[in-house]
Amino acid sequence: MLQAQKKHARFLFMFIFPAFIIYTVFMLLPILNSMKYSLYSGDGLIPDTFVGLDNYVKLFTEERYFSKFWNALGNNIKFFLIVTFIQNILGFFMAVFVTRSFKGNKFMRKLSFLPTTLSVLVVGFIFKLILNPYYGVFDKVLEAVGLGKFIIPWLGDPRSALIIVSIAVSWQFFGESVLFYSSGIDGIDDSILEAARIDGANIWHEIIHIILPSVLPIVGIVTILIFIGDFTQFDIVYAMTGYRGDPGYSTDLMGSLFYRTAFATTERGGWGTGMGAAVATMMFIIVTLGVGILLAFFNKKKEDMTK
Repeated sequence: MLQAQKKHARFLFMFIFPAFIIYTVFMLLPILNSMKYSLYSGDGLIPDTFVGLDNYVKLFTEERYFSKFWNALGNNIKFFLIVTFIQNILGFFMAVFVTRSFKGNKFMRKLSFLPTTLSVLVVGFIFKLILNPYYGVFDKVLEAVGLGKFIIPWLGDPRSALIIVSIAVSWQFFGESVLFYSSGIDGIDDSILEAARIDGANIWHEIIHIILPSVLPIVGIVTILIFIGDFTQFDIVYAMTGYRGDPGYSTDLMGSLFYRTAFATTERGGWGTGMGAAVATMMFIIVTLGVGILLAFFNKKKEDMTK
């Protein structure tokens, strides 16, 4: 028995060790390196003057720093809430739809995942073309159906720009939510659903009393993945509204703030690599705390539903 356990442990180690090495080299070491550089200041790509926690003090006490930081954090929270609503609510109901028995349901599953295969930069470019105020198809459609009075500069208005960027991201990764929820729904025993239908349950009864409780752990997984992705998002902002998160930093997220502060020149809004590393460290802390809170919340919900 002991020999079999040792053999099983060696077998697991062979699979885990390569992944651990890759994770350490490409994730853990850069994070630790960034934390180290956040304690330094200086010109150039590698700061060389040790300043301790001075970068963090500046980040939270000097107006030119903390105003941008809190603005990006606030935008990121709004961005996360919008994307979470679209991907969780609409993704869940889309998954319920494609798991029904009808002709073409498999095609619909594949079609929903298609945008996920596109590059973020390509998605941003596509949405910019669609929403272009001169030749964009979206405004043309609104004019054609008599809704031209509602046309605004979608990416040029601070009130709508962040919402549009959120919709673009949600559209691209919508298929991932559908995939997760579809897998969860497929795992429900058909006999349970069939028994509910015999008892007179309609689709809403199935969703509320059978499907939703069964896929609750998947809701947690999808939400956590969205949270991590949204608080490290940079590409879509760069592609659609520029590295400053225009207009007027209204679409500036933590990822774009880090990029600008760490790598841009002072004239273009850069704060230096040391300050950029401090922003990156704060991003890591926020993501870690957020994931911990979400895990605790969904674990508690799961325990409450199993009582």
